[in-house]
Amino acid sequence: MNRISRNLSIVLRAERLIAQRHLAVLRRQTGLMAAAGIAAGVGLIMLNVSAYLALSDTLSQPMAALIVALVNMALAILLFSLANKSNVEQETAPVTEVRDMALEDIEAELRAAAGEAKATADAVKKMVSDPFGAIAPGVAGTVAKAVIKNLKS
Repeated sequence: MNRISRNLSIVLRAERLIAQRHLAVLRRQTGLMAAAGIAAGVGLIMLNVSAYLALSDTLSQPMAALIVALVNMALAILLFSLANKSNVEQETAPVTEVRDMALEDIEAELRAAAGEAKATADAVKKMVSDPFGAIAPGVAGTVAKAVIKNLKS
């Protein structure tokens, strides 16, 4: 039972660590998404104005606006892809493996305990159905020892 309680403790700690890592990744993704939104907004305002003014001197106004918009979209896509790069399964794989090993050990211990309980129940049933047959080997051994002891004397 000590192994079962230890393994249950390991499973609970592993689950807590997995949940913590999930939350940490979610926080990081949320922060990066917010940063991407802010960067896209500020970039759209400041960069658009300055780039448009600079490009409109050398290109036509519609071409300058198109170039500025494409650069802003590329920046937003880059930030979005960085936010999606975090992988929860990859970060929690070692803890998940420890948890799974502990669960397998718990299952093996429970199967062994169930086997022992079944063997004990079978022995009790046998003793109930034939009480002298269950006691006879012990009594026969005691009698044999007494006879051998008396023969030596």
